[in-house]
Amino acid sequence: MSKTATIRIRIEPSLKREVEDILAQLELTSSETIQLLYRQIKLHRGLPFDVRIPNALTARTLRASKVGKNVKRFGSKRELFADLGL
Repeated sequence: MSKTATIRIRIEPSLKREVEDILAQLELTSSETIQLLYRQIKLHRGLPFDVRIPNALTARTLRASKVGKNVKRFGSKRELFADLGL
């Protein structure tokens, strides 16, 4: 089948760079990745992963963490693990 349809999107430059670095390690181009996603959507008759609206608690927690409320920061994994009691 001939590939003649075009998809154009706008995306944050930093996200594009980060994802393209990962795709390069997988030896995939952005175009190949989008084709894979479309094939999986067709096969699953929907997105090939769960997309959900967060429940009230999760939504509150996400909003709070975005503004830095009740967020703990650690200088190392060791400090994090110590805080978790591991």
